[in-house]
Parts: sequence; structure tokens; C-alpha cells
Amino acid sequence: MSKTRKIDVGGVFIGGGESVKIQSMCSLKTSDTDAVIQQIHALEKAGCEIIRVSVLDESDAVAIKAIKTAIKIPLVADVHFSYKLAISAIENGCDKVRINPGNIGGAKEVKAVADCIKSHGIAVRVGSNTGSIEREFLQKYGRSECALVESALKSVSLLEREGVDKIVISVKASDVPLTVKAYTLLSEKTDYPLHIGVTEAGTENMAVVKSGAALGALLLNGIGDTMRVSITDDPIKEIIAAKRILRAVGLDKNFVDVVSCPTCGRCRWNSMELAQKVSAYVEKFSKPLKIAVMGCVVNGPGEAKDCDLGIAGAEDYCVLFKNGEIIRRIDSADAQKELFKEIDGILND
Repeated sequence: MSKTRKIDVGGVFIGGGESVKIQSMCSLKTSDTDAVIQQIHALEKAGCEIIRVSVLDESDAVAIKAIKTAIKIPLVADVHFSYKLAISAIENGCDKVRINPGNIGGAKEVKAVADCIKSHGIAVRVGSNTGSIEREFLQKYGRSECALVESALKSVSLLEREGVDKIVISVKASDVPLTVKAYTLLSEKTDYPLHIGVTEAGTENMAVVKSGAALGALLLNGIGDTMRVSITDDPIKEIIAAKRILRAVGLDKNFVDVVSCPTCGRCRWNSMELAQKVSAYVEKFSKPLKIAVMGCVVNGPGEAKDCDLGIAGAEDYCVLFKNGEIIRRIDSADAQKELFKEIDGILND
């Protein structure tokens, strides 16, 4: 896949080989300004890089001005069915607007929004999902990747006709294979940045699995410039999941990776509990480090030779190792204390 074009969204660059940006969406009514600002601050702290808010009425659009002054990350206004609200959101300072040109009116209304987008120099996201495919493409292709892509590109053409070129595209489905097929096809037809995600992915457990499968497949093939893991839950969980996906596919290396075996009958000490404690402890650190917690000497240090630090156990003792070489043997009862002493020594170095 060739590089997408680079677009500035409120001082954050997406596309063109830039890092994949993590996005989420506020779950509160935008006009509840103080609460929205508080939620965005929490999302910023968790690692959110672009935030989206819904604009249902004029009070939401007006609230954008106050919200913008209180946050650091770019703000996207999500507007449907009203070109006037789209214009108001832009005039109140959003960094990007998410619209569907097909539902905000006719050519006159689309032109009015397009002119406002250009005059303020902001970006716009358009696209389709399985619930908003244009009827002509649904009839022609059925519910398929071709229908999703052609529907999205029609929206793009409506804006291009009016001279808009800072465009981001999405083609989301709740079905993992369809999502992957749609984005793969879209990436072959355009060089605009792509916002990837599985729509209506569900509650946490399944949403994370579906998003990991779909977004992981796309990112490993170089597809995706911004991403959202949609979860029916606290949006903080979306950020955590997105970061973990980026780490899993190798696009974020600035973290402590804890590898551990699933254990078997050879494991005669509580390596599982220690692995969980280590994972929880290192979550807050941003440092490239790989730590292994292995259940027995069959799996460690041999299978964890590439780890910076590790521990492997027998029934009465454990061994600590660095870079595949054993540094000392310890009593199993001292495993947690001794491993954490080594971890702190590296992290605080």
C-alpha cells in the first residue's frame, strides 16, 4: 500500500507515514460542558490523541468553543441531518467535522458546508457503514465491501466537487471480514487518510476481540491512519484497547511487554499470579522492555532468550535471567520480591 496524504487536524498530523492516532468519542451530551471537559481530560491522560463529540443541537455546537479552550487534543464535531449545525460547529472552533453529505441536504447545503470547511481550513471525515450505504449501491452490490466503498467515495466526490481536499474516509461494518475487505478495497482506490474501526462492536470482551482481529489485520498491512476501538462501556477502555492493539502489531514499541506461558502440569509454583502482578505493575511505564514470567525451565530461559529480564520456576526454586543468561537461583517463596527488585532496577535506571 502506498502512503496516504498527510493532513493536519488541529496541529496533529495524520496520514503520510505519521503514527496511527488513537481516537475516541465522548459519551456525554456536548452541551454539558464541564462534564465533557472532565471526560476529555481523563481520555487525554489515558492516551487519546483525537476526540469526537456529537452535535445534536445548537447548544452542543456552541459548547465546542468553551471545550476547545480547555483541552489539548484536536476536537471532531459529529453532525448529521443538519447543514446549519455543521456550519455552527465549524464556526465555534472544531478541528474536524464528521458529516455524511447525503443526509445534510441537497447540493446547495453541501456547498455551504464545504465553503465553511475551506474558509476555516479544517479537515472533514466522510464515509459509510453498513447502516448508511447509499440505496443505489446497496441495490447494485448488496451488503458488501463494494457497496461500502462506492458509497463512501460518492460522499468524497460531493466534497471534491466543491474544492474540499482535507478529507478522511471510513467504511465501517460490525462484521470483521467485511470491515477488512472494505478497507482493503478502499486503500486501493484512494490516497486519503483512513479512519479504521469496527462499528457497533458490542460490549467490552467481544468488542476488543473483534477490533483486535479487524484492526490488527489492517494495520499489519499498512492500512489505517487513525483508529477507534468502539466499546459499549467507559471510553477509557477504548483507549486502553487501542494502545494494546498498536503494541501487538509492533507499531508502538515504547512499553513494557510481559510475556508469560499459559502454564501446564510442569508448573509447580504460582507463576500465573506473579505474571498478573507484573503486568499490572508495569502498565504505567513507557519504556521498551521485555519481561518473561515462565512456568518451568522448559519454557525459560530458552524460549524467552530475547527478553531483557525473566524468571522461570521449579518446585522449590526459581531462576532469574537476563538476556537469556541465568544470573542467580532463588527460593520460590522469594520470587516476587526478587523479580520486582530487578524490574525496579531497570525501570529506574
